[in-house]
Amino acid sequence: MRLKKLQNRLARKNRIRSKVRGSAVCPRMTVSRSLTRMTVQLIDDDAGKTLIAMSTKELKARPNMEGAKKLGAAVAKKAKDAKIDAVVFDRNAYKYHGRVKELAEAARSGGLTF
Repeated sequence: MRLKKLQNRLARKNRIRSKVRGSAVCPRMTVSRSLTRMTVQLIDDDAGKTLIAMSTKELKARPNMEGAKKLGAAVAKKAKDAKIDAVVFDRNAYKYHGRVKELAEAARSGGLTF
């Protein structure tokens, strides 16, 4: 049963990644979450480089809803400083609700366009 669950998750992740691609102008914003932290990266897939990376550990925030809001706002501010206005959102096989949704909405309210 555990193997089937992992295979389903990887299939969801691959299905999303096949449709989402970032560039230098519009990088891919990927989210990773665990019980101890949340991380966000803005990735230029053409060059294969990470442009911006942040986590709740850097912000000294907990990986809950409030921490996700702080992380989203901080990433939006850092992206604006790097002159990035638009991103492509990669939820990374997670459902779009809870912490992932809060992070995305905070980034949108911070000025990023998805």
